[in-house]
Amino acid sequence: MFGTIVVLLVAAGAFLVIWKIGIGLLRSLGTPIPPPPPAGELRRVNVRYRCSLCGTELRMTLATDEEPVPPRHCMEEMDVFRIMD
Repeated sequence: MFGTIVVLLVAAGAFLVIWKIGIGLLRSLGTPIPPPPPAGELRRVNVRYRCSLCGTELRMTLATDEEPVPPRHCMEEMDVFRIMD
């Protein structure tokens, strides 16, 4: 008798946890995408950088400034590889 009650309580608890997780996932899928930031905060740029040590390349398309500060890779600033218009 006591074992049956424990099994039922554990099953009810597991059901509630699974139910809450499922409802949370469905709500997260139903929320709309947040609006983009206001105009003027980010500027369109098209700059490619290359690390002089390992050769990793990076393309930057949005930045807060017209001429962004080069990112750092391998503990050094990356070199401007190509500025595309």
